Amino acid sequence: MHIPDGYISPQTAGGLWALMVPVWYAAGNKVKRTLQARQAPLVAIGAAFAFVIMMFNVPVPGGTSAHAVGGTLVAVVLGPWAAVISVSVALVIQALFFGDGGILAIGANCFNMAFALPVGGYYIYRLVAARSPLGGARRWLGAGIGAYAGVNISAFLTATEIGIQPGLFHTASGTALYSPYGLSQTIPAMMLVHLTAIGFIEFAVTALAVVYLQRGHQELLARGPAAGGGFRIKPFIIGLLLALIFVPLGTIASATAWGEWSPDQIRQRLGFVPNGMSRFAGLWQGIIPHYGAGGNFWSSAPGYLLSTVLGLAAALGLALLIVKLIRMAGRHE
Repeated sequence: MHIPDGYISPQTAGGLWALMVPVWYAAGNKVKRTLQARQAPLVAIGAAFAFVIMMFNVPVPGGTSAHAVGGTLVAVVLGPWAAVISVSVALVIQALFFGDGGILAIGANCFNMAFALPVGGYYIYRLVAARSPLGGARRWLGAGIGAYAGVNISAFLTATEIGIQPGLFHTASGTALYSPYGLSQTIPAMMLVHLTAIGFIEFAVTALAVVYLQRGHQELLARGPAAGGGFRIKPFIIGLLLALIFVPLGTIASATAWGEWSPDQIRQRLGFVPNGMSRFAGLWQGIIPHYGAGGNFWSSAPGYLLSTVLGLAAALGLALLIVKLIRMAGRHE
């Protein structure tokens, strides 16, 4: 569901950057007013959790792959604005370290997966679970439904942003300059996978996590983002360690996700590469490009796990730094 550089025009990418800047500003202000010092590590753990969840690539029909995000679960526990920061950090680390999602397209990917997904999923959860007891079934059901809806909202936005490119940006002869796939191709391809597979995976991961919290850590569900008191870190550490154990399963899906093909793969599929895509694709390959794809150590199960640990550490560090800066700004106001 990541948009690579070259699939959308610089104009579209710039517009979505412009949309995300006030979103990040609003999220920072909200977190600055509500997040207590003892709760700050949870924003970092939320970023690490989203990063790890996105490492689980699932094979899907058509010879491609897809992944869950976990953004709604982060929003249920931390609130939607803290989730915006957490998931944004995870996406930035993926782009910078691993070339997963484009540098120019960071704004687009964050708008789709770090804003629309957790915020939409969270408010659907609140609608379903409104005034229900913390241990009630409507809590986990609402969280699951919100997660299912959130990931499909994100997929629809991604499909739309890619699919409008041929109509907006093309040569005089009508040849696409960026994505060669129109809405009639992108929306069915993206939505079929997410409505029938990824959405249910997101539902299951989120609902099961909420059931776990209901049984032993209801205080995490009771607290809004402005609530006082301390959070327990232990259940999140346990969850991250369990996720890391299963991360090597992500190597099972060796295929590229739909709409994330390289120019060479596009040429094999269509016989040509759009000029704009050829110009902007691969602006930044990452330190460990695509988690070591290419048959070396990094693409093995141990290498994939190691790259996950490195990315997780980077996500934790960057999120902690951002929260520290936000809190420092709050103290100087």
